Amino acid sequence: MSPLELSQDFNNVLNMLEKDRKNLFVTGRAGTGKSTLLQLFRKTTEKKQVVLAPTGVAALNVKGQTIHSFFNFPPRLFDPSQIKMGKNKKLIKELEVIIIDEISMVRADIIDAIDYVLRLVRNNNKPFGGVQMVVFGDLFQLPPVVTQETQEWLKFRNYSSPYFFSANLFSTSPDLFEMFELHKIYRQENKLFIRLLEAVRLNKAEEDDLTLLNERCEPSFSSDDNYITLCARNYTADKINQTQLNLLQSVAKPYLAKVTGNFQPSQFPTDPILQLKVGAQVMILRNDPEGKYVNGSIGTIHSLQDNEIELILDKDGNKSMVSLSPLSWEILQYRLDPKNPNKISTETVGTFTQIPVRLAWGVTIHKAQGKTFDKIIIDLAGGAFEHGQTYVALSRCRTLDGIVLRHPLKPSDLKTDPIIVDYYQMFS
Repeated sequence: MSPLELSQDFNNVLNMLEKDRKNLFVTGRAGTGKSTLLQLFRKTTEKKQVVLAPTGVAALNVKGQTIHSFFNFPPRLFDPSQIKMGKNKKLIKELEVIIIDEISMVRADIIDAIDYVLRLVRNNNKPFGGVQMVVFGDLFQLPPVVTQETQEWLKFRNYSSPYFFSANLFSTSPDLFEMFELHKIYRQENKLFIRLLEAVRLNKAEEDDLTLLNERCEPSFSSDDNYITLCARNYTADKINQTQLNLLQSVAKPYLAKVTGNFQPSQFPTDPILQLKVGAQVMILRNDPEGKYVNGSIGTIHSLQDNEIELILDKDGNKSMVSLSPLSWEILQYRLDPKNPNKISTETVGTFTQIPVRLAWGVTIHKAQGKTFDKIIIDLAGGAFEHGQTYVALSRCRTLDGIVLRHPLKPSDLKTDPIIVDYYQMFS
């Protein structure tokens, strides 16, 4: 993405956020640069801010902290009155902005809990205790994870849906958030493909659209050409990776991660023991400062050394070799800077150090969220089971020609929650 291309749309949002205290919901279709805008805001704002996310992996991606960790929420369903605020009280009193990424995965009751804590700690009865809230995400993508127990809990507490905008707070403050929708798509360029994706996103796909998509269906398709299979379920992806790894005649070499401090296994960005072989297909999990690869680049292992691997990358037919050594991911916590109590800083409370790759013949659609690929196989064996799942899978690819469907898409695979459609229409 060129900064010049982004300047007009992005500058409008950045100016709006910096000059007033409006709560803003920044949204847009897949590939419109929401993550880039979030990072631009956090780097350019002079306001005291923290960046939070609903899951450990999402927090790692934005170099922030989980909502539960920051607010000391228990790892279970809870009533706000049960929250015990700890060391972050002083920090919360100083806060001017809270940025939340992946808002589509944040439940309504968590929004009410955040509001409760901020009002209580700041002794301010305005929504969110007077803190400006800036949330990023696309509600047409992956929804909150809701178990049967959670569903009953939300119903008991009279939530009309699990989505963040169904928080009780909105019943007293319906105009709490302004929506700013990004429209320019940077991931895809073909107008037909963009139109098809929009039809799937809004559940407006007609029979002709489904026919066009299903022309990409090749059940027995096989290729060694850096295709990655996106699956609905973890076990499918794991089985694909293990089967393909076993087919390689080369000897497996294990790479052991080094874990320090408070870094939970559920937050590991890749396997703590990576079994790699020459010839294995892997996905890079970090961006290269020099631009040789990005988070999501697919490559084939060329050689394995004790503390380094070499990959062959193939971008648009141009092959290149890159070397990867172990890198560290950090679990961060926000705190008031001991040298300057008016400044918010971070401290590292845990690290995970490993070669930044994962086996990538197969990956779940959840783990592909936010990634961009040139060639994908979509395997929805058993059908899509979540709203937005098919849209997320299709929109990971730059082109329609780069997609292969293992199974034909059915109308029932194009799941969009009508509650989401109604919410967006309020702003149109």
